[in-house]
Amino acid sequence: MTTSTATEGARVGGLGGWLPKWAPEDDQFWAAEGKQRAWLTLTLTTFGLIASFATWFVFSAVAVRLPAIGFKFDTMQLFWLSAMPGLSGGTLRLIHSFLVPIYGTRLTISVATFLKIFPMLWLGVAVQNPETPYVHFLIVAFLCGMGGGDFSSFMPSTSVFFPKRLQGTALGLQAGIGNLGVSIVQFVTPWIIGFPLLSAFGGAQVLTKGDTHKDVWLQNAAFWYVPYLAVAGVLCFMFLRSVPGKKPAVTDMLKSMVTDKHVWFCVITYVMTFGTFSGLAAAFPLMIKSIYGGFPDAPDPLKYAFLGPLVGSLVRFAGGPLADKFGGSIWTQISGGGLILGSLALVLGGYLTPTGPEQFSGFVWIMLFLFLSAGIGNFATFRQYPIVFAYDARKGAQVLGWTGAWAAYGPLLFSSLIGASISAFGSANAFFWGACAFFVFGSAINWWCYTRPGGERCDFGSWKGTWWDKAKDNWPAKS
Repeated sequence: MTTSTATEGARVGGLGGWLPKWAPEDDQFWAAEGKQRAWLTLTLTTFGLIASFATWFVFSAVAVRLPAIGFKFDTMQLFWLSAMPGLSGGTLRLIHSFLVPIYGTRLTISVATFLKIFPMLWLGVAVQNPETPYVHFLIVAFLCGMGGGDFSSFMPSTSVFFPKRLQGTALGLQAGIGNLGVSIVQFVTPWIIGFPLLSAFGGAQVLTKGDTHKDVWLQNAAFWYVPYLAVAGVLCFMFLRSVPGKKPAVTDMLKSMVTDKHVWFCVITYVMTFGTFSGLAAAFPLMIKSIYGGFPDAPDPLKYAFLGPLVGSLVRFAGGPLADKFGGSIWTQISGGGLILGSLALVLGGYLTPTGPEQFSGFVWIMLFLFLSAGIGNFATFRQYPIVFAYDARKGAQVLGWTGAWAAYGPLLFSSLIGASISAFGSANAFFWGACAFFVFGSAINWWCYTRPGGERCDFGSWKGTWWDKAKDNWPAKS
């Protein structure tokens, strides 16, 4: 039995709620008090993470409705509204990847949860007036990125609460269930704006589709998160605690990230997996509207868009145990292969340049395949990265936040570049050719370093090499 990840710190109690000791690899400690604390932390932070993802992607559902209620925004402007949360989400994740070791889980998560109330209130007010300037929506969309930024505090926190043998399962559950927030916002929005749930906070707007006119309350799409966030923030502050340890220097943590080639290799593969999931989730509704919206009886984007994030989220938390059993790198390899095939199918099958609405079903199925492939990579990498950095549990946890930060630019990259491709060339083909090339690059790195026989830090089956032999002393046997 190893207790190499046991931590004791001088910081006890306070606003950070620092625990006096934490030793998840010690079987006795885990059974006596660690297990209960870890699963409570996972439950509460996952509850909050659902709202984080929902508020991060709220514009993916709201933007497609704005023209129908009187806002005069063009296609590229709408894509930018879906892109802006990715800009701030990625940047804030870079900051969040350093916060938990400094301020602790309790304070970081609680404050981050309460802060997201502000953009939801502003958005609920802004959508009620078609004369609201476009710049207001850009600012609100940027602030919505706070919901993406704090992911890099949620996941590293969960990582240090669990023993390594359970990290794939725990992180898969949290990320997968948290990702459901994307599907929730796209599924709930069309329903919740259809009746005056919160009419005391604003009147109705008239939604026009062809010759059909009906009253909607688009502010409901933002306002209903306010009580959810308030409850989540209170629960987190009351019951969360923080893993102790010496307060690290930010410069040391930053140096540890930027000077290690394997950190950057992990960034590439996580941009390939989660960056694709988040990017497609943000862009999918507007892709439906832009590519298939010109046909008679055009499909409602929000009737289908939620299915993609749902598929990616379900496979993410369901696949955690598979990654624990077989290793992460092989599943990352499968993910990359699926993303390559799906991108080629979209372009070569003509689904991005349709000649009729009958191609829409094929387009949706291929998009769902892309979401499935990205979801496989998402559960794989959260098992893979802690093994790549098995010699240092805290660095492994920080890498989860660091890679997540770069991948959070997915909505920015996908929404802005897909919109630019459609505006410049009349289709998204150019974007998906470029994406396919990147998927080949990421898959090659993953194969060479982490999956092939003799790979520098291979974690797959009987191919485990000398790296595994060195790392396994700090890695408890699988139960």
